[in-house]
Amino acid sequence: MKRGFNFLLVVIVAFAAGAAGLYTARQSPSQPAPTPALNAAVAKLMALDLPDTTGKSQPLAQWQGKVLVVNFWATWCPPCRKEIPAFSAMSQKYADKGVQFVGISIDTPKNVVDFQVAQKVAYPLVIASPSVVSLTEELGNTSQGLPFTLILDRKGGISLVKLGTLSEEELDRKLADFSKN
Repeated sequence: MKRGFNFLLVVIVAFAAGAAGLYTARQSPSQPAPTPALNAAVAKLMALDLPDTTGKSQPLAQWQGKVLVVNFWATWCPPCRKEIPAFSAMSQKYADKGVQFVGISIDTPKNVVDFQVAQKVAYPLVIASPSVVSLTEELGNTSQGLPFTLILDRKGGISLVKLGTLSEEELDRKLADFSKN
């Protein structure tokens, strides 16, 4: 009887440890190791040329050399909508420190325009087709979920990958590190 209880206790502890690890991994932003495939995915991202809310073409390459915060989002995504005010505030706070935010919306132009007008988003929003979400898988978003945020350093290396809501505190902490450099 005691042996069965000990076994059950070990299984419960192992399950709890695994669940805690999974939870932590999902909550913490990561910094993937550079690989040729990841570098190729970043090159594809930077080669994107997407229309903004006025229909004007915006090549992401125009922001090379800056710290680039790229947020994939949609107006129909509640967590996406929740984090945008913080992103807007951080974009203004770090604008003079070489940090550029861009929101890549997987949505219709009308929805994005209406959202931008209502929310007064302080950084460029561009509009992409749903097929662009497949690029996020190459960048570390294996579930292709939204919101998905990347921070690229000034040399184009991935400094942060975050699937899910990125809190203002996490974002501020990460961007403060860049402003020290």
